[in-house]
Amino acid sequence: MHFQLLETENLLLRKIAPEVYHFLFNSQSDEEIKSFLGLETDEQFAKEKDKFSKGMATYNRSFVNFQIIDKKTSLIIGACGFHTWYFEHNRAEIGYNLNSDDFKGKGIMSEAIKKVIQYGFEEMKLHRIEALISPNNEPSLRLVQKLGFVKEGHLRQHYFKNNVMEDSLFLPC
Repeated sequence: MHFQLLETENLLLRKIAPEVYHFLFNSQSDEEIKSFLGLETDEQFAKEKDKFSKGMATYNRSFVNFQIIDKKTSLIIGACGFHTWYFEHNRAEIGYNLNSDDFKGKGIMSEAIKKVIQYGFEEMKLHRIEALISPNNEPSLRLVQKLGFVKEGHLRQHYFKNNVMEDSLFLPC
């Protein structure tokens, strides 16, 4: 299977879309899937398999994600992309994570998000990219604001996380 790659100075961003998941889960072994997706535990694998089995895209909504790969080591160090892409409205919600705290504070996510935002506007023809972030997640808030996102709203009890309803700040770009 051919995978689209975006490149930055220090990173490769490998595109993962619904068709990749279909290919992986219908033709590869569990170990091959874990290796390709950079999943380290059986729990992480079970979560991805569950998401796939429940359907990751619908007639009006999908996702485009990019694995963040360190050019020097070829190690998958995180992910960044659009997990809620509404075709009809030309908007998507951005999400991102690093696999280890060891990678934080090094500018990796800034470098990756810039390229993914560019891809969203130019290739996906998005009109709006939205970030929903906990008010307590100051590093993430600083990151997106540095990249041009502006606070537009406060959604009360918006996400259920760790058995608690959490608020989200709404920041579009």
